[in-house]
Amino acid sequence: MKTVKLYIWKIIYYILGHLWPKGCVTVHFRRSTGRFLNWQHPRDINEKIQWLKFYGNTSQWTRLADKYAVREYIKEKGLEDMLIPLIGRWEHAEDIDWETLPNQFVMKTNHGSGDALICTDKSKLDIKHWTQYFSRLLKQKFGTQMGEPHYDKIKPCIIAEQLMDCTRQQIESTSLVDYKIWTFDGKPAYIWACYNRTKSSCEVAVYDLDWNFHPEYSRSEQHYVLAERLIPRPVSLDKMLHAASVLSEGFPVVRMDFYEVDGKPYFGEMTFTPAAGFNDFYTQKFLNILGDLCKIK
Repeated sequence: MKTVKLYIWKIIYYILGHLWPKGCVTVHFRRSTGRFLNWQHPRDINEKIQWLKFYGNTSQWTRLADKYAVREYIKEKGLEDMLIPLIGRWEHAEDIDWETLPNQFVMKTNHGSGDALICTDKSKLDIKHWTQYFSRLLKQKFGTQMGEPHYDKIKPCIIAEQLMDCTRQQIESTSLVDYKIWTFDGKPAYIWACYNRTKSSCEVAVYDLDWNFHPEYSRSEQHYVLAERLIPRPVSLDKMLHAASVLSEGFPVVRMDFYEVDGKPYFGEMTFTPAAGFNDFYTQKFLNILGDLCKIK
């Protein structure tokens, strides 16, 4: 029964998203938070992200949310050394020359989320399956349903990047530690660290700029589980914060994502609408703190 209800709501969001995007967001916000979205006087970060979607300057969002196009922006800002080496780019899955790819790599679309192929041994790949998989992904659009049309405006392509070795970090983790820095018009404020990521769960923790752990800012839920252990301060944190400051200047809020391997920082992505403005894994206190830092008027 629950599955049927979720399917029905997906259909409702799909229809509303195309006919009345703001109404779709309003309904979804009410269902997910139990509160009415205050469009006139947004307070917390979720409300302000929703406001920015419809009333903010989103002219650069499409280019910078594009995981391929953003690379040029990184170069323009003098931070090319932080880019993960690019192996290839294709507009059609059928054009991928699998034979010339290295044995290990990461492959993903430039407009998707959580769709990456992390290949550690190319000889074990089902090429037909993955070709069909990426062919389907290129056709998918999800921005309209959550009021994120900037994603739908991205010209889809497939990119392959060098696989970064997650064993060459300061801590043992099943995945790269993802340092997600909440940044407000060039001013970093908090770091949300995500690690031991699997398809079903991820350990998370909020740290301030002095690397103090703030468990009171997180809510454990099925996917995002509050970390039980402290992780060491990244060796390159100062460089990450500097890059976040440079790249986010002029934007009311951007979540800047970075990785660190062998003590060197690497750029991940820029997200202007984290969790589409439905962040439910933070406490209301933290959502208000982030909201106060986001100046929209």
